[in-house]
Amino acid sequence: MRRTRLRVAMALSLVAAAVAIPLAVISLASADDEHSLTAIAKAATARFHNLDAANAAGWNVVVKDKLGLICIDNQPVGGMGIHYAKPSLLSDAILDPANPEALVYAPNADGQPKLAALEYIVFADTWTKAGHTDPPSLFGQQFLFIPDGNRFGIPAFWALHAWIWHPNPSGLFQPWNPRVHC
Repeated sequence: MRRTRLRVAMALSLVAAAVAIPLAVISLASADDEHSLTAIAKAATARFHNLDAANAAGWNVVVKDKLGLICIDNQPVGGMGIHYAKPSLLSDAILDPANPEALVYAPNADGQPKLAALEYIVFADTWTKAGHTDPPSLFGQQFLFIPDGNRFGIPAFWALHAWIWHPNPSGLFQPWNPRVHC
């Protein structure tokens, strides 16, 4: 009798574990998708703390606004910094965490550019022509729509910043970082 109870208890424990472990893994995977993708982005861009390496890899077009400013600032809300775009990534509707369309460098205390954020960009007409009807999203975040007539003088586009290298108290995916000043 005692052996039977022990066997039943062990069998029930194994069944409980067999059910609980996959459920826990599924739950953690769902909650961790954003973290996993940002980890991929971080690993893929780590070598670009060296601006020369970023330039050599194709992030070599400095973005200017209509006034010719290269360090993008919007005080008192915050700043972004200097955007280095990779032209070959700007012409498609592919959203790849490992390949942001722009690397964003914020000036450090000495005024030297320091990798701060990644920016994912897709032009609105390119997105629509690719058959998309919903706004783009990545990391579980919807992109911000920037209409025609923007400060850069370019056609309407969707953008998402990811402040994975420089903490942003406003949030990881907010466009303006109050800790960045040009």
